Amino acid sequence: MTGSFEQAEASTCVEMPALQGRGYCKPATIYEDYVLTDSGLQYKDFRLGAGDVPQAGDKVVVDWDGYTVGYFGRIIQAKNLSKGGAFEDGDVGFLRFTLDSGAVIPAFEEALYGMRVGGIRRILVPPGPLNYPEDTGFKKIGPVPDTRSGKNALGFVVVNEGAIDKTLLFDIELLGIGANAKARRAEGTWIAGPFAENK
Repeated sequence: MTGSFEQAEASTCVEMPALQGRGYCKPATIYEDYVLTDSGLQYKDFRLGAGDVPQAGDKVVVDWDGYTVGYFGRIIQAKNLSKGGAFEDGDVGFLRFTLDSGAVIPAFEEALYGMRVGGIRRILVPPGPLNYPEDTGFKKIGPVPDTRSGKNALGFVVVNEGAIDKTLLFDIELLGIGANAKARRAEGTWIAGPFAENK
């Protein structure tokens, strides 16, 4: 790709004349420094893990941060391990689920395939089938924010039928594989990026 970004094809939009010229229903931005998958997920690795690669049916433990993109960049989850912070809760509060069980949004599962334990990957999740369902939001599928403010911000964006950009950004760190995996930072190699200085 050339330039700092290219515009993807526009998705189907509801006609809202009052919002013309205000960025509503603009095409998704495709960033050249991210990998674009066939599904529309964009990802960028900040740390390459040195451990095993998870497979379908594996239980995994991850740390994650989440942000809205179009709703003022609101934080929906920020435990800060992926940004170099210290553990304060032991193993409590980390996301544990089985791959291919439908426990998390499809973008989360897709992002974990190809990662190794110890890796940190940033993903941009477009509106649509990779994201939370618009009718139920995070009530039936994870990841679910720990805080009320995170739940409010995520719920407002996901189930809102208005002109809000439903794109979400997540930082995911794969901490372990297996039913007894501990939530501990594993070995990996930092790549140039915002986290490289926090090693």
